[in-house]
Amino acid sequence: MELTTFIRDIPDFPKPGVLFKDITPLLNDYKATRYVVDQLYEFSSGKNIDRVVAMESRGFFFGMLLAERLQCGFVPVRKPGKLPAETITEDYSLEYGTNSLQMHTDAIQPGERVLIHDDVLATGGTAKAACDLVERLGGEVIQLNFLMELTFLKGAELLKGRSIESLLQY
Repeated sequence: MELTTFIRDIPDFPKPGVLFKDITPLLNDYKATRYVVDQLYEFSSGKNIDRVVAMESRGFFFGMLLAERLQCGFVPVRKPGKLPAETITEDYSLEYGTNSLQMHTDAIQPGERVLIHDDVLATGGTAKAACDLVERLGGEVIQLNFLMELTFLKGAELLKGRSIESLLQY
């Protein structure tokens, strides 16, 4: 399946100079969605994953489906103030500013094997922050997977030494 036909370019979003890769056309097609979940599952099957961690908000779409397919728990990572119980926080840089991520302190148990999923690997700041949160709680990041990677932003360099998989590369 040619997934690029389901990715819409939105220029100057969320700010001038950024070319946003919109996945909503992909989400609107159940065959394309099923294909993506199948491919993401292939990246991580057989790795004994205990938790899928996904970042707000587009990471949730496939992260939850992937957790169900892997028959493991799902952990949402959100922006500050969005999770109701006790959290830990990690600050990070992204291609158009800075932000923070939070995770519940009881979301990962020591020694758990974790897959981190997000829709896009850009500068790597969001993914690295998620890795740091998991590791602060004693989890082991087994793999990171993404629907797409913006290779020109060199985010994989920030994640050196980690297993990274992407369905699409731009």
